[in-house]
Amino acid sequence: MNRVILMGRLTENPEIKYAGKDNDMAVARYTLAVNRKYKRDGEQEADFISCVTFGKSAEFAQKYLHKGMRIVIGGRISTGSYKDKDGKTIYTTDVIVEEHEFAQNKDSGAGADSSETPKTDKDGFMEAKDGENPFD
Repeated sequence: MNRVILMGRLTENPEIKYAGKDNDMAVARYTLAVNRKYKRDGEQEADFISCVTFGKSAEFAQKYLHKGMRIVIGGRISTGSYKDKDGKTIYTTDVIVEEHEFAQNKDSGAGADSSETPKTDKDGFMEAKDGENPFD
């Protein structure tokens, strides 16, 4: 089984090109910065994952996804290789994105970081404003 689910932030706006014999197939590429679970020396580390999506999904990415936005993607890993202009073999690894989901609400903005720890009261319960998910 080849299935991957990732949550991260877009490093740039998706880049879209058209391919196919009639240039009718949309192809969008973007990089997703995915934070690692553990920090090294107090610094958060991230992996930068190359993502590709096709057709209507690519057009959706171009229209609705923007730099800094947090999204969840589902897809599969694809590996390949090609020869560069010097004849050297270059190996590639991409996630072929089959689905996108927004992982932040519209009002929080692309640069908003919801990683603050919610306050707890004397009963040990976290205080959460109406409409907020304290487990984000």
